Amino acid sequence: MAKPIVFSGVQPSGELTIGNYLGALRNWVKMQENYECIFCVVDLHAITVRQDPVALRKATLDVLALYLACGIDPNKSTIFVQSHVPEHTQLSWVLNCYTYFGEMSRMTQFKDKSARYAENINVGLFDYPVLMAADILLYQAKSVPVGDDQKQHLEITRDIANRFNALYGNIFTVPEIFIGKAGARIMSLQDPEKKMSKSDDNRNNVVTLLEDPKSVAKKIKRAVTDSDEPPVVRYDVQNKAGYPIF
Repeated sequence: MAKPIVFSGVQPSGELTIGNYLGALRNWVKMQENYECIFCVVDLHAITVRQDPVALRKATLDVLALYLACGIDPNKSTIFVQSHVPEHTQLSWVLNCYTYFGEMSRMTQFKDKSARYAENINVGLFDYPVLMAADILLYQAKSVPVGDDQKQHLEITRDIANRFNALYGNIFTVPEIFIGKAGARIMSLQDPEKKMSKSDDNRNNVVTLLEDPKSVAKKIKRAVTDSDEPPVVRYDVQNKAGYPIF
């Protein structure tokens, strides 16, 4: 019996963080035994914001190396670079024709990134979720392990697949969203109201996988805690800083 297909990927837009490991890579390693795993470095998604070509090429290779270092076995899983497979962008154009402007306008990640990169609000940034849908549907993925912040994009992927299938038959597998029980949303060290991001301009907010141990210790010591003023020890998980970690 064929194993169900899993697809997921990481952008090479910065050094991978402990959030990438706990929320994604660790789960990928565990899934290799029970799924046919397809793991991608999604470099086309990275260029929705301006990138230096030389740095992007190096970052792409670094992410591939970290996939292997974290336990992704190329004998068990398929590993590749998104831009090397032109069918991703070909299918993305087709799916664009079955996606509504209003749906894209409601994507919260577009609103966040367009505010951050106000000087470069391009169509690619707006259309990002459709390319992501193409990434997934191209391989008939049954399950897609993602962080909590990508849930909305997976929901639109399901909507597009169902819409296409309703018109033309069962062409695409409608993917299930897989969000790990722990580590799905590792929070910023300095701002525990937002997710840790590898592209964060404030490097004190993130801990990268290849970071020097002394630097990690320094950042942890300076991280925002959930202590009250004056200090009170109490159990209040809903209001603790960084609560979504758990």
